[in-house]
This record gives sequence, C-alpha cells and structure tokens, in this order.
Amino acid sequence: MKTITLGRTGITTPQNAFGALPIQRVSTDYAVMLLRKAYAGGMTFFDTARAYTDSEVKLGIAFEGMRGKVYIASKTQAKTPEKLWEDLETTLKNLKTDYLDLYQLHQVPQCYRPGDGTGMYEALTEAKEKGLVRHIGVTAHKIGVAEEVVASGLYETLQYPFNYISTEREIALVKACGEAGMGFIAMKGLSGGLLTNSQACMAFMSQFDNVLPIWGIQRESELDEWLSFFEKEAVMDEAASAVIAADRKELGGDFCRSCGYCMPCTVDIMIRNCARMSQLIRRSPSENFLSPAWQAEMEKIDSCVGCGVCMTRCPYELNIPELLRKNLEDYRRILSGETKI
Repeated sequence: MKTITLGRTGITTPQNAFGALPIQRVSTDYAVMLLRKAYAGGMTFFDTARAYTDSEVKLGIAFEGMRGKVYIASKTQAKTPEKLWEDLETTLKNLKTDYLDLYQLHQVPQCYRPGDGTGMYEALTEAKEKGLVRHIGVTAHKIGVAEEVVASGLYETLQYPFNYISTEREIALVKACGEAGMGFIAMKGLSGGLLTNSQACMAFMSQFDNVLPIWGIQRESELDEWLSFFEKEAVMDEAASAVIAADRKELGGDFCRSCGYCMPCTVDIMIRNCARMSQLIRRSPSENFLSPAWQAEMEKIDSCVGCGVCMTRCPYELNIPELLRKNLEDYRRILSGETKI
C-alpha cells in the first residue's frame, strides 16, 4: 500500500482512508467495531463532519485513549465565525480530543479570504493559532470554486469529488494541488455508488502521489474489501483498464452523483435516486428498483413544475428536470418490456 503525504501538512498516511459519513446510519457498537477494525487493518486517516449527525460521537468513542495514533479530520458548514466556533467546540467534545489534525470549511460557496468581510478565514486561522486545529482545508463541489481555492494559496488541503470517470479539468485540479503543495482528499471515489469495482477504483487512485481517497464505509464487507489492498496492492492492469473504459463510456457526461444537495424537492420527488435511475437499475439488482414503491416514486416526476430550485442547489450545475424526464421515459420503457436490461 502506497503511503502519501497531504501536501505541506506533513500528514503521512496510507493511501486508503475511512470516510465516516455512512456510519451515522448504523448502531454505535457496529460503528465502533468498524472504526477499530479499520485502524487495526492499516487505516490511520478518518474523515467526519459536524453535519454527519452522530458520526463524530462514534469516532470519539472508538479512538478514546489512542488519539496520537490516528489522524482525524472534521468539517463545519458554518457561514459565520460565531457558528464556526460553536461547531468546533461541539466537534472537539464529540471526538473527545483537544485538537483536530485537519479542520475543513464544508462545501464552501466561495473561496473565503482574509479581509473579505465574512471573517471566516480569520476564524479558521485563529483556531489554528490556538492549537485547536493543526491544519486547515476546504471541501467543495463546484470546480470553479475549487480552482479559486487552490490558486489562493490560503489552504493546506482541498477535498473534492474524484474518481476514474472524472473530467480532464478535474484531473488538472489534482495536479494543480500537487504543484501548490496542497493535499488532495478524494471524496465520492465510487461516484455515489455507481462504480462497483473496488480494484479499478483503488488502482486509479494509486496513479496519483498526492491523492488520499476516503471510502464511505457502512458495512464490514465493504471495509474488508478496502483493507484487502493492504495485503495485495491494486494495480492498473488490463482488467482494471477495461472496467474503467467501459464505465467512462457509459457514465461520462451529465449524470447525477446522488450528493443530495438538490433536495428537498418542492413537489416531493426523490431526486437523488430518480435522476439516476437509468444507471441504478442497470448497475444494481434491478428488482430493487422495479417494485410498486419505486414505480410510485418515479411517477412523481410527472408532477415536476420546472421551478428550477433544484438546479440552483446542484453543485454540478445539471439540468435536473431534464434528467428526471429522461430517466422516467427510460424507466417506463423498461417496465413495458420495450427496453431490456
């Protein structure tokens, strides 16, 4: 397993890290088991956020008494310094620690800078000066904002969606981070669950010396899959290359990543799944998505009023009403037998 250093932070860790968003969906005992097994298996970097309900609490329980053995990163969605300080206090309490290895401004709408009137950058750097935070970073979903963050030279890390169907512009972003001495943390390495070959996903990441993928882990079977790469390194062989080529052909272009930032819908459409139903139904057991319950969810698309609220929230600037209509048409053809899957 390759070891990487996150830019100028000096944080050195195996290129195989734990994304702790999904553990909010499991019991505390199960989450603690997963986290401790991940550490025992070789993972040392764990990423959570104040927005992930009780994820921080579960990490705090799992790693109490062994703080110096793991790197813990968290995030705040605060838009004011007052909220940042409130979140940071809660985060440190939840994690049972007096410092964070990395504190990130979560899904930033802009590149916060000193003197911009928001006070956000000043609050973040003050937390670092006080020793509450060792390193500072940003997470972003919009490529333009991410590029501004890198160009600013103000932050030590960038967290951004990255996987083997990323665009050339996104690959250039990773390279720009390396040139700027910034660590790059790759979220959505499975593209919201649409990529299913862990060997290919890991092999792709291993091509980059400055990328740290954080795999969202909820089940022990998933964890075992990622831990297996500590024993047998993933390589970009013919099989992995073939999987990547096929997925790029099928998924390249405009598709929903299921981040959920578009929701809630004003007419109660379950956008994050309905807008990518064509991919889900072909890449998962199809019977899961052909049930009467899912048919009812898909038919809600007919009630879309085209208000555009979802598009204003979408980090990928997708034409969501159009995607929904296309997916509904495809779904109806599948149900009628006109289209085979």
